[in-house]
Amino acid sequence: MVITEKLSIKTRGNCDVVDITSQVQQALDHSDLNDGTATLFNVGSTAGLTTVEFEPGLVNHDLAAAFEQVAPEHGTYQHELTWHDDNGHAHVRASLLGPSLVVPFVDGRLTLGTWQQIVLIDFDTRSRTRTIICQIIGE
Repeated sequence: MVITEKLSIKTRGNCDVVDITSQVQQALDHSDLNDGTATLFNVGSTAGLTTVEFEPGLVNHDLAAAFEQVAPEHGTYQHELTWHDDNGHAHVRASLLGPSLVVPFVDGRLTLGTWQQIVLIDFDTRSRTRTIICQIIGE
């Protein structure tokens, strides 16, 4: 069986890290499926999905610092020169992180580690409401 839900996530932009684990688990709970996979996909090109230990030092500093080294906010981007906007770094960062994630579930529970949460990272330069497609496949 395949069940698809849309999750609506409000973000602040600028490398905002949002824990969406509970929303994904709620979608799984509504599915009444026991075993399978939850595939998550961010609609848009300036945010991505991953798993982390959702603790203040990592989500409020370390991730932003790492992404700043890889794709600096004030770097030179052809995207900005072409479109005359300010989010070239957001597109690069999101491309490197990726828009999707697959998490298995067993007995109706996501198989995450003790300190592991599913997060959306919004790299854009403004607040947004993001749509995450949550497609649950299982039995």
